Amino acid sequence: MTIGDAAIIAVAGVWAGMINTVVGSGTLVTFPVLLALGFPPLTANVSNGLGLVPGSVTGAIGYRRELRGLRGRVLRLAVPTALGGLVGALLLLVLPSAAFDKVVPVLVALAVVLVVIGPWVSRKVAARDPSGEPRTRVGPGLLGATFGTGVYGGYFGAAQGVLLMGFLGILIDDDLQRHNAVKNVLAALANLVSGIVFAFVAPVSWPVVGLVAGGSIVGGVIGALIGRRLPPLVLRGIIVVVGVAAFVQLLLR
Repeated sequence: MTIGDAAIIAVAGVWAGMINTVVGSGTLVTFPVLLALGFPPLTANVSNGLGLVPGSVTGAIGYRRELRGLRGRVLRLAVPTALGGLVGALLLLVLPSAAFDKVVPVLVALAVVLVVIGPWVSRKVAARDPSGEPRTRVGPGLLGATFGTGVYGGYFGAAQGVLLMGFLGILIDDDLQRHNAVKNVLAALANLVSGIVFAFVAPVSWPVVGLVAGGSIVGGVIGALIGRRLPPLVLRGIIVVVGVAAFVQLLLR
């Protein structure tokens, strides 16, 4: 690895950490860069996943104010997310990439649709609720959805945040920034669990991990400063734009 390659990877890590904190899909920045620099796909994927963990943690810390009062929700969703991350990591190691790659663009497209129609669906559901109480309970549907996004995050991770934001917006009545805060914690957890698996059994490039990690930490701080100041409509628009870009890029892989 040349000094120039190292600089490119570090800059990509900054950008990916920022995107992950604000929306998700930072993998779509770093993963193609690593492939372009000649790293094998499996090595690029697992090294990228490990490297982005510190940035995800930094982003979650940056959203700590929005996490107040959400401890119970986060803890309940953390269990299926961690289990999903473990399953996704194991699938990456045992399944051919083509088997899952066909499903990934469909999942990303679904996430974008959920983000777009989320407020409308939430209003329809609330109108049918005779109690008129906001939906704050973590039900089986959300538990299953977070397990599924955990599997996806452990396997590849691109647009995992978009998926999480879509499901949270549909199934829980809350402020979009608070959903984003929960998303950052869950995405960090899925990356951490899968990263632990990869560290022991996958071909990891530790120099790449270090460069991506350093960049993503800086990006996570920047992303938290930017993202938490965005109005809900703007944040939703950014999520949709990034999600559509992710969908197109995945189709072209």
